Amino acid sequence: MKSPITGKEMSIQVRNMVITFRKDSFSVDYPSFYCEDSNEYFTTTQFDTIKMKQVYNQYRDKYNLPFPEEIKEIRSKYGLSAVKMSEILGFGVNGYRNYENGEVPSQSNANLIQLANDPEKFKSLVEISSVFDVDSKEKEELLAKIDNLITKKRKQQFFFRFEDYLLGEKLPDNFSGYIKPSIEKLTEMVVFFAQNMEPYITKLNKLLFYSDFLHYKYEAVSMSGTRYRAIDRGPVPNNYDSIFDFMNREGDVNIIEEERQWGFSKQFVSFKDRTFNSSLFSEIELEILNKVNNTFKDINTPDIVEISHTEDAWINNFHNGKSLIDYKYAFNIKNIS
Repeated sequence: MKSPITGKEMSIQVRNMVITFRKDSFSVDYPSFYCEDSNEYFTTTQFDTIKMKQVYNQYRDKYNLPFPEEIKEIRSKYGLSAVKMSEILGFGVNGYRNYENGEVPSQSNANLIQLANDPEKFKSLVEISSVFDVDSKEKEELLAKIDNLITKKRKQQFFFRFEDYLLGEKLPDNFSGYIKPSIEKLTEMVVFFAQNMEPYITKLNKLLFYSDFLHYKYEAVSMSGTRYRAIDRGPVPNNYDSIFDFMNREGDVNIIEEERQWGFSKQFVSFKDRTFNSSLFSEIELEILNKVNNTFKDINTPDIVEISHTEDAWINNFHNGKSLIDYKYAFNIKNIS
């Protein structure tokens, strides 16, 4: 972007600002264009959106409010339209749609949405709802679907506990990129790179890191909700060994172990009958996966490790006790844009 003052190309710099939202103050990092000659900063609609998304996400995190993708998932699992869901919850349809599109709900409305997430509690809401006609076939089918979800939930309780162990706390926060961690989505990302690159484990960890953090840079949320830690050889998904072993046992990715002079290496290759499920990803997510693939495809493992060592996300956290990496460092990513 050119400076409106000098007409010269401007650089992008990351700024920090404290913003007040609903009487709370939040500190956010966000990109701005900087004019060196005038020492002034300029913004765009995209940069303003990134800034405010972070404010809303911090507010949701602080007060345990549902995030937009959670609200969509709740409605989706019952197979309801936005209109019908808003009627059952007692919301205006436009207000409910706005929540799915990013508006922050009030605490009372958030409580109702979270109540609906539990099939047993949502069943009670449906049973007392006046939006269905007496002996409504639609209501009967919805209650049958809810009963199936209740049964399925009871059977899957162990798996959900195990998933929590693999990915950590399920609630979105600044270390998950403000979305709920998804083992399903992370698995597909691993399958994608296994099919395109057949990377070794150290390189794969960097590919996942750049994919999640680049998505946060553009959208103010991560792609998979994975938490990353800064270790000696660069950023890695927290608990990555157990995560990858789980994917291997589930038949999603083939891990080939080779004994080398320094120990065992692990290479990730795809199974012939296991294809990448692109339907789980948005258009921009697919663009980012392809960009990461094209940027690092011909770079070997030692070099991508060195590249990752130039990122503030690694430097500031490795030297701070190999700590978890806050997604705010996404705006300082140097080696891909």
